[in-house]
Amino acid sequence: MGQFDPAGIAVRLVTAGLFDRYVVYERRGSWWVAGGQLGSVELYRDAVRTVWPGARVATTRVGRGHLADELAAALHAMPLARWRAYGWVAFEFALAAAGRPLADPDQRLAHVVVPLAEVKIRSDAVDVRCSDGPLLTRILHLVTTPAPVVLRAPCPLDVEAVDPESYLGAVEATVRRIRRGELEKVILSRRLAVPFDVDFAGTYRLGRAAHTPARSFLLDLPGLRAAGFSPEILAEVTSAGWVTTQPLAGTRERTGDERVDVGNQMDLRTDPKEIYEHAVSVKLADAELRTICAAATVSVRDFMSIKSRGSVHHLGSCVRGRLRAGRSGWDALAVLFPAVTASGIPKAPAYDAIAAYERTPRGLYSGAILRASYDGSLDAALVLRTVYTQDGAAWLRAGAGIVAASEPAREYRETCEKLASVAPYLVPAAREPAPP
Repeated sequence: MGQFDPAGIAVRLVTAGLFDRYVVYERRGSWWVAGGQLGSVELYRDAVRTVWPGARVATTRVGRGHLADELAAALHAMPLARWRAYGWVAFEFALAAAGRPLADPDQRLAHVVVPLAEVKIRSDAVDVRCSDGPLLTRILHLVTTPAPVVLRAPCPLDVEAVDPESYLGAVEATVRRIRRGELEKVILSRRLAVPFDVDFAGTYRLGRAAHTPARSFLLDLPGLRAAGFSPEILAEVTSAGWVTTQPLAGTRERTGDERVDVGNQMDLRTDPKEIYEHAVSVKLADAELRTICAAATVSVRDFMSIKSRGSVHHLGSCVRGRLRAGRSGWDALAVLFPAVTASGIPKAPAYDAIAAYERTPRGLYSGAILRASYDGSLDAALVLRTVYTQDGAAWLRAGAGIVAASEPAREYRETCEKLASVAPYLVPAAREPAPP
């Protein structure tokens, strides 16, 4: 038995009023709470805005390199040693990098912070890095003082509350394009509004208990809040230069009934449409890694295994390789982003097909949450199975992979199955008491 409840401690720290901004990031039994800010990098199409200790603010023009290079250069230029950074990258980061127009030219494409305090929590240990003495004392008190767990009741959302006709029509039109040979695959998503203010920490705590994510996260940075249970690793890069990506494609509902789930998994493994969708995704991920890794080191592992994530089962594979000399984790992010399983094949034409139907920017949806370090390591999770709030609105979003054999009704049903990973666990924000 462990001494600590990592998710509970993480939620307690971020709800205690210690930080004006934070990122919680979970990976393989460890939770990191990155709170406050020593420095930050914000990336736009034409500019990089940096804030470093002493409130020194600088805005520079974007050069001719990839936008991932701009992020890397800004972080490595900061006046801080042994830094670690946390933040997010929007889906439209890829459009800007590919020279595609943006619906909002002023859209923020990435925001990464170097925290004032970093707390790593496992079931058997807690490590704290903090440059502020009083803050360190408060963190240690919260970590070591027992506190009751209070979970407020959720307000489940009906995932079929929106008329499906628009989505069904978009799938039909996209299938026609694919059959004409214009594309191989496109992920089309639909957005579902949440009609109440969300308690993000409460939703994260409740939802995490019901999930088996590859990564999970809780985010509160200026202008954006999110809580999510990522099913998929976009890029895991070690300090020694090994890169792993984990494309998931192919979906069946996960019911909790063992007999039904075994049948759904068998159906998933043998469905020609799902196998094709998965295989072409793995093929592209392999080709992308070969552009930056030594060819002899690139391999596919654990091919087409079942990954159970929240309310669905997926087909999953791992593609792994070692970076060539002179390449970095930021190069891995550049070639793998956006995930093939959330964009399409080929990627650039898929962007146009997505924009034709979805019309509004995706933002964080199908982007990435990341953790990066001075030592060259980088960990980026694909942002799916997430609740978001921005500009006074809250929403969920889910998509399905459209290929030549897609049936519109089934693809719509798949979006419902994915939305059900988050919709039952939405906790409304507590109302302020009425004045006497």
